[in-house]
Amino acid sequence: MNENIKKLNNIIKVIEGADKDAILQAEKRMTSLVKPLKSLGKLEEMAIKLSGITGKIKNNINKKLVIIMCSDNGVVEEGVASAPQSVTLSQTINFTKGLTGVAVLAKANNTELMVVDVGINYDFDYPNVINRKIRKSTNNIAKGPAMSYEEAAQAILIGIEAVNKARNEGYEIIGVGEMGIGNTSTSSAVLSALTAISVEDVVGRGAGITDEAFRKKIKVVEKAIEINKPDKSDPIEVVSKVGGFDIAAMAGVFLGAAYYKIPVVIDGFISAVAALIAFRLNNNTRDYMFTSHCSKEVGYNAAIKELDLSPILNLDMGLGEGSGCPLAFSIIDSACAAMNNMATFEEAEINDSYLDELKKMQNK
Repeated sequence: MNENIKKLNNIIKVIEGADKDAILQAEKRMTSLVKPLKSLGKLEEMAIKLSGITGKIKNNINKKLVIIMCSDNGVVEEGVASAPQSVTLSQTINFTKGLTGVAVLAKANNTELMVVDVGINYDFDYPNVINRKIRKSTNNIAKGPAMSYEEAAQAILIGIEAVNKARNEGYEIIGVGEMGIGNTSTSSAVLSALTAISVEDVVGRGAGITDEAFRKKIKVVEKAIEINKPDKSDPIEVVSKVGGFDIAAMAGVFLGAAYYKIPVVIDGFISAVAALIAFRLNNNTRDYMFTSHCSKEVGYNAAIKELDLSPILNLDMGLGEGSGCPLAFSIIDSACAAMNNMATFEEAEINDSYLDELKKMQNK
């Protein structure tokens, strides 16, 4: 067996779930705060989930990072994208210049970017773009496998290594974004192959295509699955046959976040598909995942349902890049503030015995 595959399997095996004792203690504190029971809704859930990840009841998130995996996809040969492949390179460079959607939202929300080239179809060297290129572009999934199984394992390990780098640099929460023209086609193929949901129910219009191109996109994704016959019981095989280097590396970030016990935020459709790959490899990874916004892409709801999660925002966004993550970081900050700084009933000198019956009902 290839060394990368062995290494990856060993990491997947040892990923543990969240700290249940810390969750119980966090729930106890949240119930004691001076407010009606569960009146802060998802903010309460986030603060408690964060405690399960860190093992601490009170958390502060000071250093925030979005990891953006960039790669080209051979399937663009089929005419499934509205933008030329050169946009992958252009936008990858623009991330580092602060000119893109995710870049400006990151700056507005005190967040930094890590930009990684895992398969852009150009030889280039640019400051602040980390070169982890496996090769230039994947193969066309409508003609055969996107990559070898070994390359898929390599891409996933690159994602895990990116989390280790982030951890060593002191980042306390990460988000997962991407750049790769054609990657809504590969994501749709992966999602359909993993779930057996029909291609028509997961293929969307991506960055915007004509009706004719949309019909063609559906046929291309159907053809890719038919030709490659990915085994849904092996998510690494699925991503190797019909995915992309970007999606595989993003799945690695979700695995790495769970392995290193760091909270991680899902962006939109492509990010959710990558999270699903990680979840299928080890269900404990979901304990470390937070959502951001509901993507406009049609397959998003299917992917997030498979994860049994729900988005915290609906801003009618469909940009990708990791653009929803900085927004979610700031909401998670607010959840921490509630847990850390609200008074308890005792501190506020309020007798909370009137809540006893409601607490009993809640604990049933």
